[in-house]
Amino acid sequence: MDGNKRYEFRKVDCKRDVNHIMIYSTYPVKMIVGEASVKRKLVCSPDDMWERTHIGAGIKREFFNDYYDGCEKAVAFELENVKEFDRPRSLEEYGIRQAPQSFIYMAN
Repeated sequence: MDGNKRYEFRKVDCKRDVNHIMIYSTYPVKMIVGEASVKRKLVCSPDDMWERTHIGAGIKREFFNDYYDGCEKAVAFELENVKEFDRPRSLEEYGIRQAPQSFIYMAN
């Protein structure tokens, strides 16, 4: 969360509008470590997505290509107001029993 990553990439588009994202750190932390506002959502082909987001992607092209391999559509959320928590928070603090596979909608 050093400011190099300005986009959160997804293979599947959300059915609802998203204006806020909680940032979950996987193994070994397994906790919510921060949050960010969504400035805008981008949806396009993976090649177009890389051209639009590579500055600020926070990942290498090889990882990006592997992630979207076989996909016709790429989704990205442009982040702003990224805040790292002083203390990581457990999923249980938000009423979540286990980490979602991809994402989960949360009430405000």
